[in-house]
Amino acid sequence: MRIASYASVVTALMLIIAKLLAWYISDSLSILASLIDSSLDLLASLVNLLAIRHALQPADKEHRFGHGKAEPLAALGQSMFITGSAIMLLFQASGRVIHPQPLTSGVQLGVGVMLFSILATIGLLLLQRYVIHKTNSAAIRADSLHYRSDLLINLSVITALLLTQYGLIWLDPVMAICIAIYVLFSAWRILKDAIDLLMDHEITDAERQQIFDVALNHPLTKGIHDLRTRRSGTTVFIQLHLELDPQLSLQKAHDVSNEVSREILGLFDEAEVIIHQDPLNDEPIEQSPA
Repeated sequence: MRIASYASVVTALMLIIAKLLAWYISDSLSILASLIDSSLDLLASLVNLLAIRHALQPADKEHRFGHGKAEPLAALGQSMFITGSAIMLLFQASGRVIHPQPLTSGVQLGVGVMLFSILATIGLLLLQRYVIHKTNSAAIRADSLHYRSDLLINLSVITALLLTQYGLIWLDPVMAICIAIYVLFSAWRILKDAIDLLMDHEITDAERQQIFDVALNHPLTKGIHDLRTRRSGTTVFIQLHLELDPQLSLQKAHDVSNEVSREILGLFDEAEVIIHQDPLNDEPIEQSPA
């Protein structure tokens, strides 16, 4: 996660320098839109870097459940920055649609910068995809969403730059507006994921069903109820009540609980499981995560 966050910062810096030069020479609004997006990527990546360093700190006396909430807090801040920049870009592009301005020289340079941006972004996305698969990091996932949208943005900028050479000067601000709308949509997705994590939203139904299946698969398990789950950083927290034969000894019930816990832990890269043993009674037994 640290390596991915450092790589994100370095990539954003390179793209900002290249796009700043291309915008200064060409005065293209679509390149400016891409430059603003990359600048926010840098800011978001810096926030991620600090958040990940904090989130990876082990639990301490004041934070018994660790520091994983630092990641969704960072993602929440990212969504706010992204929304503000998209709104600003919408206003600027709308004015350019009403009063179109031809691009200055440097269109070829702009295309070249966008191609360089695409290659650099693809390399970063491959690294982030590997890290997300290993850690399920909310901060890295939010950062990756930025850069996936950058691929579309860069392709659209190339298209706009090439077509403006044929007199379609209105296409440059129109493309900037499309980019701003897409960025707003991305910000909403980041915001929703961050709020879910901060509000201790349950993990997916499919993951909950796996927990049910594993727990009920043990030959001595009679049922389970009160399954509660949440995700904090890279860790999944799981609590459940395991229903057992009341004739089992305390030691045997403890052993069954440990065996079920080990099986559940195998479903996730990092998890904490708390199981309470209950004697089987005549009350209805919860059989599905629905």
